[in-house]
Amino acid sequence: MDSIDIFLYVADILVIVGIILAVVMPLIKSFDDPKSLLKSALAIVALAVLFFIAYSISDGEVLPKFAKEPFNLTEGMSKFVGGSLIMTYVLTLLALAGIVITEITKAIK
Repeated sequence: MDSIDIFLYVADILVIVGIILAVVMPLIKSFDDPKSLLKSALAIVALAVLFFIAYSISDGEVLPKFAKEPFNLTEGMSKFVGGSLIMTYVLTLLALAGIVITEITKAIK
């Protein structure tokens, strides 16, 4: 086993531990304040609603060259990818608008 392989395994383990801690620690901290759980739940519901809207308006059309090997793209997969892209665009625009509005309000004050 080469040292690069060992470092890759260690990096994988550290990423997994980081993901677990990033999810578990805020949950443990939020038990002190249950209202913060409600805010988190509302945010998750809002993201789910946004994804449902984006998924609903996305197109499921698959070109024949992508329906064959090696892609094997189906209509459902195409709608999922389209919904994910639309959701990403909407969230990016919302983030940019939030940054601009924040900076404008800072400049006015």
